[in-house]
Amino acid sequence: MNISVLTPDQTIFEGPIKSLKVPGVGGAFEILRGHAALVSALKGGSVRIIEEDGTRKVFAIEKGFVEVLNDNISLLVQGVTQEM
Repeated sequence: MNISVLTPDQTIFEGPIKSLKVPGVGGAFEILRGHAALVSALKGGSVRIIEEDGTRKVFAIEKGFVEVLNDNISLLVQGVTQEM
């Protein structure tokens, strides 16, 4: 599964991942390989990415959208407020 994490002015992260957890407006949810096609609004909160090698990246976003299609994820966020 591949992801692109983008803000209006920069690319935050791109590459292969195992999983993604995001703060949906109706509650947090996780995306794994083979997830159904999806477009969802995101509220401010914590995003967790687990890379293919097991490395964990966590950062806070202001708000945004996530799109999943054929194991390709686009995470479009208003801004990253803090990397952890």
